[in-house]
Amino acid sequence: MRILQVIPYFIPAYAFGGPVRVAYEISKELVNRGHEVVVFTSDVRNLNLRLDTDFREVIDGITVYYFRNLTMLLVKKLKLLLTPQLILYAKEEIKKFDVIHLHEYRTFQNIIIRHYATKYGVPYVLQAHGSLPRIGSWRKLKLVYDVLFGYRLLKDAAKVVALNKMEVKQYRSMGTPEEKIVVIPNGIDLSEYAKLPPKGAFRKKFNIPEDRKIILYLGRIHKIKGVDFLIKAYARVINETNCKDAILIIAGPDDGYLKEVQELTNRLGISKHVLITGPLYGQDKLQAYVDSEFYVLPSRYETFPMTVLEAYACGVPVIVSNVGGLKDLVINGKTGLLVNVDDVDQLTSAIHFLLNNGEETRRMGLRGKQLVKSNFSIEKMIEKIEELYEKVIKQRRS
Repeated sequence: MRILQVIPYFIPAYAFGGPVRVAYEISKELVNRGHEVVVFTSDVRNLNLRLDTDFREVIDGITVYYFRNLTMLLVKKLKLLLTPQLILYAKEEIKKFDVIHLHEYRTFQNIIIRHYATKYGVPYVLQAHGSLPRIGSWRKLKLVYDVLFGYRLLKDAAKVVALNKMEVKQYRSMGTPEEKIVVIPNGIDLSEYAKLPPKGAFRKKFNIPEDRKIILYLGRIHKIKGVDFLIKAYARVINETNCKDAILIIAGPDDGYLKEVQELTNRLGISKHVLITGPLYGQDKLQAYVDSEFYVLPSRYETFPMTVLEAYACGVPVIVSNVGGLKDLVINGKTGLLVNVDDVDQLTSAIHFLLNNGEETRRMGLRGKQLVKSNFSIEKMIEKIEELYEKVIKQRRS
């Protein structure tokens, strides 16, 4: 098959979170299975910078076109990436593909690709990656997009990909019929975790003493991720339960909330116990997981966070909010602990329990490792993706 993947940001733009990683993993595995894969994306690295890359690159056998984003101001303000050059390429190239996979929902790129895909009769599947609900900022603008473009985008899709039951409901609420929705959970390339770095590498790099237990948050620094919720609970842990041997690591790219995080740690008087590392990728990220006692993701909204699978693959248990897709990824009391959003008392107790029950924490980590191996390998996901592509191509030809 000749397959087009379309996403506003692509590797190495990891600052934009899980969809970047998922689109890359899908593309890489499809190439490994003998398919021709092309990616249309932008040249944006993060909210402030562009990628230092050629317009056309070949990465792991994937042909990637990095279209120039028109203005970084709209990226920073609205996360809107405008790539007008894409229009010319889409007009000429779309007809040459067997199937198209659109990632994310409210994007400029999807508007353009939908137009030419329907014009030339090329089927496309849409994977929203949890972006359907009108939550957070700019809700009115999201409604405008839906009315002008979004509902048609969903209507004309051959199929839509949901990550779990929660996202199935979201598609339904947008008017997508049941028969058009396919559930395919994200997968993780376990070969990247077959040989983990030795314990102590992260500690050595950041001068963390051996007797300090590491609590890890890794992800975008955004209010929706509940980092403030975690900081408040951690402050109670070290001040009220006297667990002063624990250090909190906050790792990840700033998504507009770093200043508030820093101010909160100062106000609570715990800044000397909190290490903010910035983004961690590759071996640096694996070293952080390996040296951690557990991983905490206290989000206010999540669909399917890849970081939970990453923690599991490293044998690290998790504490997460009992919301959305998170509650489907964690077996409470077995692979980690579930807590209610913004319940500081409950999160404090969960952190305290894992810090003081090392053997049970270790067992949870081992169960998580087995869970990810059994249910979330990249091979399982790609088999379903291939089957989906073949089905929509066959439907077009019949």
